[in-house]
Amino acid sequence: MNFPKKLADKLEKRIADNAFRNLINFSSKHKKTNKNWVDFFSNDYLGLSRVEFKGKYANGSTGSRLISGNLQYTTQLEQLLANFFNTKSGLIFNSGYDANLGIFSSIPQRGDTVIYDELCHASIRDGIRLSFAKNFSFKHNNTQHLQKRLEQAKGNIYVVIESIYSMDGDEALLGDISTLCERFGAFLVVDEAHSGGLYGKNGSGLVSKYGLDDKVFIKLITFGKAFGSHGAVVLCDEKVRDFLINFAKSFIYTTALPLHSLKRIEQVIDLCPLMNNVRHNLFDLVAYFKQEAILKNVELIESNSPIQSILISGNARVKKIESDLQNAGFAVKAILSPTVPKGKERIRICLHAHNMKNQVSDFFKVLNLKNE
Repeated sequence: MNFPKKLADKLEKRIADNAFRNLINFSSKHKKTNKNWVDFFSNDYLGLSRVEFKGKYANGSTGSRLISGNLQYTTQLEQLLANFFNTKSGLIFNSGYDANLGIFSSIPQRGDTVIYDELCHASIRDGIRLSFAKNFSFKHNNTQHLQKRLEQAKGNIYVVIESIYSMDGDEALLGDISTLCERFGAFLVVDEAHSGGLYGKNGSGLVSKYGLDDKVFIKLITFGKAFGSHGAVVLCDEKVRDFLINFAKSFIYTTALPLHSLKRIEQVIDLCPLMNNVRHNLFDLVAYFKQEAILKNVELIESNSPIQSILISGNARVKKIESDLQNAGFAVKAILSPTVPKGKERIRICLHAHNMKNQVSDFFKVLNLKNE
């Protein structure tokens, strides 16, 4: 069967733009050095994915939670998570993508307005596109532009932000934005994918760190990043939970997470309060990375999180530097346009508690050498 020409043309354009994506198998050892890769690209900030968990559990959940896939344990775990993250209730989804799709495709109704930060994750924007509500972006972290959007909004208003932005690594203006939402009667939704586990008491996230849990309509925690696992939980009140169970299609029409995935979530949540020193060491490494960048005159996007982005304009150039760094044993990935705006291509670095300062120093030596 022939491949459709429209699809072939899109692939050809992506190749011509130096934006073609492919899968790379990072084996346990680097071929040239026979040493382990230096991990500067995974979301495993606390190294929890490296912790082995043992247990004999059924392999399959057999169906959606509304049919055969619900367990008493699951609802107990959801309440444990709600308590840990300082909310009233929670609903587990199979991934952060599924959760955002479910939230934004079902909750905003026709005649409502969704206003989202322009740098919000693709899963948020995909969910919004599936709703019947009007939607508008506002300039990144620009509260004046957000206020203008709020003044023009109709119906129930939903404001959507990330607490830590996944590409730039910077922090949302949570206090200012929550104040604006309160003033306009808007419902604030915060995606905490990249802050859960890292900030707040015991890793409860930035919303809790700033004491804003009562000001937030929904917050989302994913377990595939700092928690080193899989799945997500939507944290909300009981009525929102009931609504999602009844109307969120990405929850209703999918097989539930198996028991071993749920058990792992509970185990990493139990570990998280014991990792204050690990979090401290991670943010000490972030400060060291930024200091080294200044010394080497390397341009970073301003961020105090473990996500540090080195701006290198042009897909061809950033891909060449990515290749050079990989050849030196550093597991890094270039972020290309159109994923980021043209001219803001970058090497996106994720720092981890298991990284060493000498690895950071060696990274900048290679980076400087290849930029001469």
